[in-house]
Amino acid sequence: MIEAIKEKIKLTLEEYYKEKHSQEISIVVEEPKNRDLGDISIPMFSVVKTLRRPMPEIISEAIPVIKSASNAILTITNVGAFINLTIDKKLLAKEVLSRVVEEKNSYGTSTIGKGANITLDYSAPNIAKSFSIGHLRSTMIGNSIRLILNKCGYQTYSINYLGDWGTQFGKMIVAYKKWGNYDQIRKDPINELTSLYVRFHEEALKDEKLEDEAREAFRKMELADPEYLELWRWIREESLKESAQIYDLLGITFDSYNGEAFYNDKMDPIVDELIAKNLLKEDQGAQIVDLGEEMPPALIKRSDGGSLYITRDLAAVFYRKKEYHFDNILYVVGNEQKLHFNQLKAVITKMGYDFADSIEHINFGLYLTDGKKMSTRKGGVVKLYDVLMKAIQLAYDLVSTKNPDLKNKEDIAKAVGIAAIVFGDLKNHRSLDIEFNLEQAVKFEGQTGPYLQYTGVRIASILKNKTFDVNQCNIEVFEKPHYFELIKQISLFKATIERAAIERAPSVVAKYLLGLAQSFNKFYSIEKINVEDEQVRNSNFALAFATRTVINEGLRLLGIDYVDEM
Repeated sequence: MIEAIKEKIKLTLEEYYKEKHSQEISIVVEEPKNRDLGDISIPMFSVVKTLRRPMPEIISEAIPVIKSASNAILTITNVGAFINLTIDKKLLAKEVLSRVVEEKNSYGTSTIGKGANITLDYSAPNIAKSFSIGHLRSTMIGNSIRLILNKCGYQTYSINYLGDWGTQFGKMIVAYKKWGNYDQIRKDPINELTSLYVRFHEEALKDEKLEDEAREAFRKMELADPEYLELWRWIREESLKESAQIYDLLGITFDSYNGEAFYNDKMDPIVDELIAKNLLKEDQGAQIVDLGEEMPPALIKRSDGGSLYITRDLAAVFYRKKEYHFDNILYVVGNEQKLHFNQLKAVITKMGYDFADSIEHINFGLYLTDGKKMSTRKGGVVKLYDVLMKAIQLAYDLVSTKNPDLKNKEDIAKAVGIAAIVFGDLKNHRSLDIEFNLEQAVKFEGQTGPYLQYTGVRIASILKNKTFDVNQCNIEVFEKPHYFELIKQISLFKATIERAAIERAPSVVAKYLLGLAQSFNKFYSIEKINVEDEQVRNSNFALAFATRTVINEGLRLLGIDYVDEM
């Protein structure tokens, strides 16, 4: 395939210069900016700079070496410092189509992660708060990265690190005891609890003592006060019911739901070790680890003895290292937590452990409304369930209008509506902030998930009740630009997945799928697919089948269902 050819050329040239000239030279193999110049381009500046010889000599020496790298190279020319190659389009097309037809959904599978274990920490909704649209980012980015890593051969373990411990529960308990109504909360738990949480912060602006009461309530939880723990368990249980509803809609599962509370009895050994290694210092009654001038100290225990987020994260990472033997652990958490993870890694390094560099903060941007961060404290939250329900209803109305006799309209509307929301997020690079607009989020035209689903449905309709023989194709047609463009893109699927895995970026797959779908729809507008000539028809059907296979598998890697009708 074209990426494999590029890699072989690179390695062949580098090995040649090492053996012939005893020089380590990094060779770049790319696509020319002007496609009329060929399919592959190799700039030779680095070779000239290293060997200090004239460009014509360098190019004359390199051409036969390049030619030996692959029998798929058809022509070799040069323009200035660039050596340009054209690939045997017919040979490449035959290989690509045969492989997709044989491997089907396994096409694109990589082994770059074979033998490596990666643990992922993502989603992590806060108990007693509505599952907001903001939590969609961590949930779907983490889920997609997991699927992509699995496709690349990595063994993964996914953790939903529930926010089920901390001072916010002290606030919730204080609010419940002051203003809560048990019967009302039972009827509508999350909305009532969220209202209490908002009210606490409104009242705390007028009465500073409330914050002290919240800290004291949380301290009682940590001391296992029966009344407070019973309240906490009830709030946690009611919250998990709502989360389960969201995960079921999105098709998300986890290997572990161990939240912050799970590590409540695992923090003391960490604190003891910090003391034993003379790393813990007292500062204004609190216990800290001094991290030097590069960053603020890590606050391990408050002055009242209460634990903090980093204390629980330390306990969690050591537990996970022992339990899962991870080679890397990915924390899919917002951009604003950069300092926290730098501190976490710095403390682990000071403790004398060598796995700090295996901790990766997979940062992502915020959902904004009118340019501002959503805030549960101020009641400014868009509930994810409401957004998903609206998207599914819009999809149902659209599907019913276009295809009123369609069976399973509810299931298809669910898949299409969720695709609109999820793809609308994942097509953006995870590090970017996104302005959330509900009407934009559920659009079904343009660069959307439903557009990709519809392209797959269009191909399914073309291929319905049709048969083809990939070994009886007219490969001459792949000399045509619109045919070969599709072949080239399909051949890049594996390389795209590997890049997405390495960069931890689902947007790489999302953008690739949009390009592939656009190329197919352009092809469809130019060519009649079901033609009389059997060999050309086989070529067209095989190309359509390969395109749909890649689109559907790509959607799966983004956590999106494909549909056969729409």
